Amino acid sequence: MIIRLIAVGHKMPDWVTSGYQEYARRMPRECRLELHEIAAGKRGKQVDIKRIMAKEADAIKQAIHPNDHIVALDVEGKSWSTPQLAQQISAWQSLGQNIALLVGGPEGLTPELRQMAQQKWSLSGLTLPHPLVRILVAEALYRAWSVTANHPYHRE
Repeated sequence: MIIRLIAVGHKMPDWVTSGYQEYARRMPRECRLELHEIAAGKRGKQVDIKRIMAKEADAIKQAIHPNDHIVALDVEGKSWSTPQLAQQISAWQSLGQNIALLVGGPEGLTPELRQMAQQKWSLSGLTLPHPLVRILVAEALYRAWSVTANHPYHRE
């Protein structure tokens, strides 16, 4: 299974790239984590946010493969503990599909993308900076995988 993290934003600071890569490289081949970056539209005072979000949504849709199981990261989604995320990983593996995790831009995902998602996952009730989300998702997935594999990384 491949878990594709499709995230709006590119040219991240080095600490973000190395933090994400640290956990992504630890994932096993049977549960590989890949990052697909979507260029964020320019935001400013006189900009049409709906048009920018629609353009970003089109790029996200192009990055989703036809048979992907889509999971939107959304503040209104379900919050999972590490053992619950481990159960999700096992359930995703049994689907026989790859996973597309969608992370929107500063304004989030469009309603259309949220409707396309088979699941919605909330990392926190807090608003998190999008660069940090990449690292949190990668670490959470690695920790949850370690639970499923009885790896000592996760200790309760």
